[in-house]
Amino acid sequence: MPSALYDETRREAAVGTHLLADFGLATGVRASLGHVSVRVPGDPTRFVVKGRGYRLDTLARMRPDDLVVCDLEANLVDGPPEIVPCTEVKLHSCILKARPDVQSVVHVHPKFSVIMSVLGKTIRPICNEGNSLVMEPLPVYPRQKIITTDEEGIEVARLLGSGQAALLFGHGAVTAGRSMEQSITAMIHLEHQAEMNYYAYAMAGADHPYVSRELVLDFSSGPSHFELPHFKQAVAKAGQPKHHGVWAAWYETAAGELDERE
Repeated sequence: MPSALYDETRREAAVGTHLLADFGLATGVRASLGHVSVRVPGDPTRFVVKGRGYRLDTLARMRPDDLVVCDLEANLVDGPPEIVPCTEVKLHSCILKARPDVQSVVHVHPKFSVIMSVLGKTIRPICNEGNSLVMEPLPVYPRQKIITTDEEGIEVARLLGSGQAALLFGHGAVTAGRSMEQSITAMIHLEHQAEMNYYAYAMAGADHPYVSRELVLDFSSGPSHFELPHFKQAVAKAGQPKHHGVWAAWYETAAGELDERE
């Protein structure tokens, strides 16, 4: 396997690691808690993820060379001296092994998602951002302990099934995607929906209103708005938009932070 592919994947995962800190998903008391894995292109049996054993261990400090390469049994393949894979590497390896379609897995301890899991309250759609992610109740792993064994990792992968997100009771959440963009965006949206649910619960009680499944489906139905009559002139002049730039903006900011540290 060309070393350039490992280098590119390490950089990708390092940018993603910084993004988790940038969005407050791994800051303060949780500054070292969380990880994003990225499967190595061209070698589906290898993935890159954060390790343990750093002298200064926070997600906001991670650089590409700090990350480790593991196989689907969670064995260390490559990494810096004196660094081992993250404690919950089995969470990543078991999901990646069970889901060939998944290229990236995220695990963090987002505060509102944790609160909702302990309260035993289903996270319902409250706003547009990520509404389809919580259109159906999310599965919940019922134990608070960290995921360290094959049995535990396989059980989380089973609960996740073909979905994008699952909650870990009193512990955090896990998201999976066909790209790092998808897995991280899912986690950002999940925590956003959980926060909105928390506020709704605090203001209106346990039986607060929420956006129904039918309205969520209605939100995403119908033709593209670029096909509507009042867009025809603009599209004829400029063409269909090629970019959906918020991810690129997030990525560029995190990559810039990374470059400043190198």
